[in-house]
Amino acid sequence: MLKKFIFSLTAVMALSLVIMAQDKGTTTLTGVVVDKHCAGQDMATHGKGCVLSAKCADSGLGVVVDGKFTAFDKAGSAKAKAALEKSKKEKGATFKVTGTVTDGTMTVKSIEEVG
Repeated sequence: MLKKFIFSLTAVMALSLVIMAQDKGTTTLTGVVVDKHCAGQDMATHGKGCVLSAKCADSGLGVVVDGKFTAFDKAGSAKAKAALEKSKKEKGATFKVTGTVTDGTMTVKSIEEVG
């Protein structure tokens, strides 16, 4: 009887650890990477040259999805800048961004161009 109890308790603890280890707060957004300064502009005509300019890039980068801007943290902005620099598209590039959002700011885990 005691062996069954200990086995059951061990199994419950192991399952609890697995559940806690899952990324429940991970969010994936697909949209246009843009600087905070120009986030309200028409994304179809906004080019990466503007986003990568010192004035705009220094305002911070983020992603616009359905007209809503989600800012990246500093490291996320650096990842977004690198992704934009690799893109062959001057305008209209779409990116899939995965990370966690806290208080409106995304900590970026990965970013890739999808369109």
